[in-house]
Amino acid sequence: MIQVHELRGKVYNHRKKLNGIAEIGRKEFNTYSYIKNYLESINVKYETYLETGIVGKIRGRVGKKTIAFRADMDGLTTEDGVKHLCGHDGHMSVLLGLVEFINSNKECLNDNIVFIFQPAEEGPGGAEDLINEGIMEIYKIDEIYGLHIYPELPQGTVGLKSGYFMAHVGDFDIDIIAKSGHGAMPQNGIDGIVVASNLINNLQTIISRNTSPIDNAVLTIGKIEGGSRRNIIAENIRLEGTIRAFAPEVYDNLKLRMSEICKGIEISYNCKINLHVKDDYPAVKNDKNLYKEFMKAIDDEKIFELEPLMISEDFSYYQKEVPGLFFMLGSKNEEKGFVDGLHNINFNFDEETLISGLNIYIDLLKYKKSIE
Repeated sequence: MIQVHELRGKVYNHRKKLNGIAEIGRKEFNTYSYIKNYLESINVKYETYLETGIVGKIRGRVGKKTIAFRADMDGLTTEDGVKHLCGHDGHMSVLLGLVEFINSNKECLNDNIVFIFQPAEEGPGGAEDLINEGIMEIYKIDEIYGLHIYPELPQGTVGLKSGYFMAHVGDFDIDIIAKSGHGAMPQNGIDGIVVASNLINNLQTIISRNTSPIDNAVLTIGKIEGGSRRNIIAENIRLEGTIRAFAPEVYDNLKLRMSEICKGIEISYNCKINLHVKDDYPAVKNDKNLYKEFMKAIDDEKIFELEPLMISEDFSYYQKEVPGLFFMLGSKNEEKGFVDGLHNINFNFDEETLISGLNIYIDLLKYKKSIE
């Protein structure tokens, strides 16, 4: 039986190669080529989806259950080009290591294992499109797991929680169409800046007065554009922001109250207000039974019980189809200087973090008796 330590050098090399070919979502052609070429070199079959996505299945001896593992593929655009600043190069490396471990030990494999290399997690969302391609039915997936490198936790540790873990996210644009005029004669215009100021104040009451203190929710306006000169009444104002919540009813109430407040301000100031909300990824909600299994399979000293996080992940789409578990893999190492956060231009991690992730996946499969 091949051991994890025999794969260490290969996993390290995967990370080095993938880090050097970072590509944006739906354009991960070099990344796709690297993964497919490696799978072919170890005689693992796969299928291509969405041009750059790769999905395959390794059949177990019994095959009564099919367990999937997912890694995202895309990088982030920076001033210096596309880079892996969210750990996706690491996620792919862990999964490649897991695939090779399982493929080399097929005689010990009981359950079927599906591997998913998914494009476009950063946007526009490859998980939903893969599901629409039918992969859950084609591969008869029963449950799914994913991880994310996380520099807020010590290297080699794990963070997760049962139930809602990451937020449902939406982006919104609000366009205020008022009436321009001379700054010395405000009575002849409709001041878009005054409208915007009152609208912002009212929108903030959605969290403080229309949302239960027990429920977690965020409404943030991060950008305002409008006005042309200091002595001209501003006519057109745009507000851009984000809303985040966990429970669907809380998220829906945010949108409802935003619409009602915009309509009320519109009537009050005799202007026009257009609200557009783009629903993004649903909330990540960890299955309670998979969570209990995971907690028994992994050493207690490695686990941190986290509070819900207001960041988002399109892994949530898989969890709407089958039970799923998503966890954070700690990478913070102050001694080696790996302390910068996700999406930071200086983000990096020690490759030994990847071996921790690989071991966690294997320990989980052994606990489940999916592999002997």
